[in-house]
Amino acid sequence: MLAKRKPNTFNRFFGLMLAVLILPAQAMAGSKILVTGGASPIEGGGGGGLSPWAVITGYGSSDEWGGSAFATNVNVDDYELNAFGVAGSYSDRIELSYARQKLEIAPLNLNLRQDIFGAKLRVAGALLYSRIPQISLGVQHKRNRDFAVPQALGAENKNGTDFYLSAGKMFFAAVAGRNLYLNSTLRYTDANETGLLGFGGPKGGRSFVLEGSAVLFLKDRWVLGYDYRQKPDHLDSVRESDWQDIFVGYFPSKRFSVVAAYADLDEIAGLPDQTGTYVSLQFAL
Repeated sequence: MLAKRKPNTFNRFFGLMLAVLILPAQAMAGSKILVTGGASPIEGGGGGGLSPWAVITGYGSSDEWGGSAFATNVNVDDYELNAFGVAGSYSDRIELSYARQKLEIAPLNLNLRQDIFGAKLRVAGALLYSRIPQISLGVQHKRNRDFAVPQALGAENKNGTDFYLSAGKMFFAAVAGRNLYLNSTLRYTDANETGLLGFGGPKGGRSFVLEGSAVLFLKDRWVLGYDYRQKPDHLDSVRESDWQDIFVGYFPSKRFSVVAAYADLDEIAGLPDQTGTYVSLQFAL
């Protein structure tokens, strides 16, 4: 008998995208302003490329549902990261998300995968027309699916949970008459390389790290931005570097957006100077 062929990442994402597109019309009544649902970070939910933001995904406002599906490819010198996932939200208050990551290590012919289950709650403020920033609390539970390599490198745990506090605010006509969005995130984590190399290690367990984004709104539907993500360093065998990128985002409608970036991930698992491209597609409602 012929073995059944397992669906690949593209087929899974196509199914998620199709589900978004065929939702009933009343579910697509999102009244939030364009871009205020953010893009999708590599760990899912609403945010920038490398980090979650205080925004709630989708365009559902008070008493409305929202949601998104995304696929992301990060291709640097010796690694390729593919991520895809879905997220749902209600009343611009609460967000639930799921993402799958797969890291391909070309020199070693290895793959590392993990699942990420996320939740976020807006606890205060708003992005627009509010004296204080929008403030959200989030949690990401991560399950490593290929633990042999992380364990050999000294990781203590297969699974882990990140907690974060994020604040974001839109500043109108802040730079040459253009709107500016700023976001900062404080993360409490024991993840090594976001969890792809397991959790904890000889240098310690949990630590606080900072993440930040700045987004300048250009004319019409274009944005230009910068992400920075501080990383912990728990393993003796490999050094973990901070990540950063410079990106351009295009939002032709509330339903679709694309983000392209130059990513500088520095050293990953002993291989230095990892720079390359980042491309992410999002379908939202």
